[in-house]
Amino acid sequence: MSDYVLVLENVRKVYKTGEVETHALRGVNLAVRRGEFIAIMGPSGSGKTTLLNMIGSLDVPTSGRVLIDGVDISKLKPKEMARLRNQKIGFVFQQFNLISRLTVYENIELPLIPRGLPRKERRVLVERALLRAGGDKSWFPKRPTQLSGGQQQRVAIARAVVTEPPILLADEPTGNLDRASAAKVLSTFLSLNKSGQTIVMVTHDPEVANCAQRILIIRDGVIVKEMAPVFSRCIVNTVGKAT
Repeated sequence: MSDYVLVLENVRKVYKTGEVETHALRGVNLAVRRGEFIAIMGPSGSGKTTLLNMIGSLDVPTSGRVLIDGVDISKLKPKEMARLRNQKIGFVFQQFNLISRLTVYENIELPLIPRGLPRKERRVLVERALLRAGGDKSWFPKRPTQLSGGQQQRVAIARAVVTEPPILLADEPTGNLDRASAAKVLSTFLSLNKSGQTIVMVTHDPEVANCAQRILIIRDGVIVKEMAPVFSRCIVNTVGKAT
């Protein structure tokens, strides 16, 4: 098994609208080791979300290759791609994307349904995921709207990790949170990462990025710089001990 869970080789992405071409990515190379925590920063329109979509197999490159656990995703059929996403990748979004009509338990359980696991086995995985995400089992019968923003995001993290994917992708996961709630979410990420979870996170917030192990700066579709984080400036430390 390779040390690298994720590899991008000269990835380019061009979107065409009529006669207009938009070059979203212009030759991105990236290698992420198992268990790394990477933050990606850049101005609006720099290609951050497009890059995350490539990593998450939500889109395929115009040219170049994306390898997830050694598999070139561009060669997969739609069903194979969907299976890879379910098994290899967890997603955390800025908007939480929880289903309001479902309970917290049902939201976390959702990615397990296609696997046909027995109910008892699903229960064990759901409970483990919420605990890993820093949540509380007393939340299970509640609807997402009965929770705070920070609690909803931790439920979203639990849903993302319930299938125990090797890669966790987070797109502005603290964008809708106050600083105290953001610190708690980042504390959760650090705990997950300490247990071996690979995390790739897009953020505009330097205090959030400083919690990662590497910071990559993207501009105009190209990774232009890699920075060493200053952990003392991580939001977990600047806000105070997150609990």
